[in-house]
Amino acid sequence: MKKVLLVATVQSHIAQFHKPTINMLKEHGYTVEVAAHDNLYLKEALTLTEPDHVFEVPFQRSPFSLKNFKAYKVLKNIINDGSYDIVHCNTPVGGILTRWACRKLRKQGLKVIYEAHGFHFFKGGSKLNWVLWYPLEKFFSRYTDALVLINKMDYELAKKDFRAKSTYRIPGVGVNLTQFNEKGRCNLKEELGIPNDASIVLSVGELNKNKNHKAGIKALSLMRDQTVHYCIAGNGPLLDELKAFALECGVEHRVHFLGYRRDLPSIFKETNVFLLPSYREGLGMAAIEAMACGLPLVSSNRHGINDYSIEGVTGFKCHPDNYTFFAKSIDTIIENKKLSKKFSENCKEIAKQFSLQESLNQILQIYKEILGDSEC
Repeated sequence: MKKVLLVATVQSHIAQFHKPTINMLKEHGYTVEVAAHDNLYLKEALTLTEPDHVFEVPFQRSPFSLKNFKAYKVLKNIINDGSYDIVHCNTPVGGILTRWACRKLRKQGLKVIYEAHGFHFFKGGSKLNWVLWYPLEKFFSRYTDALVLINKMDYELAKKDFRAKSTYRIPGVGVNLTQFNEKGRCNLKEELGIPNDASIVLSVGELNKNKNHKAGIKALSLMRDQTVHYCIAGNGPLLDELKAFALECGVEHRVHFLGYRRDLPSIFKETNVFLLPSYREGLGMAAIEAMACGLPLVSSNRHGINDYSIEGVTGFKCHPDNYTFFAKSIDTIIENKKLSKKFSENCKEIAKQFSLQESLNQILQIYKEILGDSEC
């Protein structure tokens, strides 16, 4: 029986993105253990019960935190004592500390996978991130048997510049397309007091600067149709700041903060346009889920978003600070029913490329290839 250690900086990352991977590996006879910092008490409705064992490792997301020295020691002891065949690490800090801890055991046959869910450096991105993260990722790629990327931009850069033994590209963590065939609506308009004839624009994501929800709020104030409502699903540190910004823009009565929601497929069915104005996205699975449900997409033109957001095909896209373009794009989709239907059908078709089953199949194939075992 093969044994795997799945590592991430925080357990919520594993709980949110890797439960299907854990279940798939166990179905194929793997023992799967997890090492991450337990932050699930901060994350509503997330649990982690699938692994055979979960280790607490006090990782900190900041690469400058001195607490990561302790995390490294704890992790190294887990790896040294675990007799693992594969260590599969995720997230920048978790990926760096894990590969450093595994470097000697790789000479004894341990295989190391690093799954990067979007590099912090990319064309058009922050210069500071290039200075900090690019050298680190490049250096630690030499301790990587399989470097797994989820978007075209990262994949092409890694193939050109990095030194991993093998480099792969997969369609993210995958979207469960079957959930969008289920019937049922959540009566969102009734819940929020939105008029039945009003249109809804939706964004999904943590309330932080990168998700750029201010762009959606500002765009709402600039639209021709001043009956449109903007809903934001997610929690985060900028809630009060975003509420104040909505008030400043004069749209506070048409902006709704939904918090963490488990009924997104039902919410999608009551939405007219999905807005993704992020400054950076490794891929952006919530947007692909919305596309699978047939929502036209208005997005920024950054990073992994370009893998599925196609100008004039799935909707419209622009620079993340071009609020006027966002406003005009949303207006156009809402006003032009024929165009909206065209975008909707195109989105459904493109979303099929990012299916959960395809992602799992590719992960399993990577495991087989690096282990050299067609029967595993």
